[in-house]
Amino acid sequence: QEAVKTENNDHINLKVAGQDGSVVQFKIKRHTPLSKLMKAYCERQGLSMRQIRFRFDGQPINETDTPAQV
Repeated sequence: QEAVKTENNDHINLKVAGQDGSVVQFKIKRHTPLSKLMKAYCERQGLSMRQIRFRFDGQPINETDTPAQV
C-alpha cells in the first residue's frame, strides 16, 4: 500500500493506494499513530494486518509511526 500526505493544520489527509489501484482517504491528527489508519484500512478492505505492508515513498511504515514522523 502507498500513502500520500496532504497537510492541513492539526489534521492531515492521507490516501492509501492498494495494489489494485483503489484509493481510500483518511483524515487523522498529525501525532496519531498510523496503526489507527492501518487497522481502519484493513477493516474496510476485509484484510488482516498480517496480509499487507504499508509504505511511504517506498519506505516501510511502522504502526508506531505518526504522519509527523513520516
